[in-house]
Amino acid sequence: MRTRSLPLPWLEPGEAFPPVSQAWGPGSEAPGLLAAGGSLDVDSLRRAYAHGIFPWFSTGQPILWWSPEPRMVLEVHRFRLHRSLRKALQKFISTPGCEIRFDSAFEQVITACAGSPREGQDGTWIVPPMVQAYSELHRAGHAHSVETWIDGQLMGGLYCVALGQAVFGESMFTRATDASKIALAALVAFSRQHGITMIDCQQNTQHLASLGAHEIPRVDFLRHITASQAQAGPRWHFDPLYWRELMMAPAEST
Repeated sequence: MRTRSLPLPWLEPGEAFPPVSQAWGPGSEAPGLLAAGGSLDVDSLRRAYAHGIFPWFSTGQPILWWSPEPRMVLEVHRFRLHRSLRKALQKFISTPGCEIRFDSAFEQVITACAGSPREGQDGTWIVPPMVQAYSELHRAGHAHSVETWIDGQLMGGLYCVALGQAVFGESMFTRATDASKIALAALVAFSRQHGITMIDCQQNTQHLASLGAHEIPRVDFLRHITASQAQAGPRWHFDPLYWRELMMAPAEST
């Protein structure tokens, strides 16, 4: 049975977010929903992510802000490199014309992600205002794309937000088998190399769980991002040497 939800705060542009403890809880109409309104400018997005809040809304809705309890995260040391993905990575790494790039085609990546509905959803949540907002966040140096290129063609990738060493995964897309998983594996390898220990996954999906993501209490997530964003962030560049440690780990059965 769903419980009645508290009134939803309406934000004016630039107004401070409510405490995340006020987000609607499990059993409510929309668990994790915190507020509506505000704006998607760079400063608002930075403040939101710094407090464990992210926007998620569809066409025809106002901007909706969320902070789920619990929070889905991928601790990079728990990434599951299944045998099938390991084989795909080995082929990718050894094949001329296959490479990982960071930030060479951010707007292409987010536009492709906009055409790839989230697991369990029919439509996209990356509406045009979101594409514009995150493109501006990218130009400000706080959003990044991880891209899988094959023979000069962008075949898969993901984009994320980064504040210091706090990394928040957003969305993935693929145009070839395993291309998005290869991009995620590249982000994991990069994170391990630079001391980034956790990637935010926002919400629980079977796909992310199969790759090692799990839920943690929101208070633990907030403690982590508070400490991580205070640390200097890495240079967002991928070196093929980063694959070494990941590929040395034993592969898990499918």
